[in-house]
Amino acid sequence: MKVEQLIVQYLYNNKKVTLQDIGSFTISPDIYVPADNEKETNLPDGAIIFDYNNKATQDEGLIDFVVQQTRKIKPLATSDLESYSILSKQFLNIGKPLIIEGLGTLVKSQQGEYEFLQGHTINARLEAAPVQIKEKLKEEIIFTTPERKPSTKKGWAAALVVLFIALAGLAIFIYLRNSSSDNSLQNVEATQDTVVLNTAVPAMMDTTITTSADTANNNLTKNNPYNFKVIIKDYPSKEAAQRAYARLTNFGHKVILSTLDSIHYKVAMPFTTPLSDTLRARDSLSKFFKSKTYIELN
Repeated sequence: MKVEQLIVQYLYNNKKVTLQDIGSFTISPDIYVPADNEKETNLPDGAIIFDYNNKATQDEGLIDFVVQQTRKIKPLATSDLESYSILSKQFLNIGKPLIIEGLGTLVKSQQGEYEFLQGHTINARLEAAPVQIKEKLKEEIIFTTPERKPSTKKGWAAALVVLFIALAGLAIFIYLRNSSSDNSLQNVEATQDTVVLNTAVPAMMDTTITTSADTANNNLTKNNPYNFKVIIKDYPSKEAAQRAYARLTNFGHKVILSTLDSIHYKVAMPFTTPLSDTLRARDSLSKFFKSKTYIELN
């Protein structure tokens, strides 16, 4: 609700209103203002008189009327009226006419005083006062909890989360199992001192040479009755070669230990089969022992 509307309505009801530092408006007691302000009423000339007074004080009745209509506290209502008077004076002092709907127009004369030009229509309709929300002094406390219906969306979401976790766990398990299997296959004979072999030897690897660790060591420089041998692996020392030889023989393999310069030692598998079987024997042993094998002829 505008302050201007309240001022005009107060004038209609009380026949006089004073604006601080501006002056007073007085409406003739012979003028009848209908209760229904929505209907316009014509005002004859001289129905409203303005008395200029730049030292006019606040209108206490107007302040109370503003408090009643706006439900504001009195200091706020007083501040609103003061602001309206100050802004109106500033507007007039720059030479602009101040139009007050339902009353007329105020202008500043060359002598510095305010002059009033009356309007001829009463049309200041008050708007409904804003509804104030009051808090309850006491609120009823309800200790019962309303029944909650199960949420279908939340149930589906929870199921999807559980399913996702289960699938992720299964994928990790499969990945770790495959990784473990790959590592086991790749780590056959990973170091010089560790050789992991199957106890079974392919049928093609069967030879007629049977030696022991002692006879192999004594025969490093002796010739053996075989057509060719497949070198399984080279070793940089006699001790490492002997350890590999012992492990292989313990698994049931028929192997020999040989050297040329007492620095490089070889663990090999001899064959009495025809030389035409060399490539097949080399490839088979290379796959079986997972090492880079090669052929030496007797």
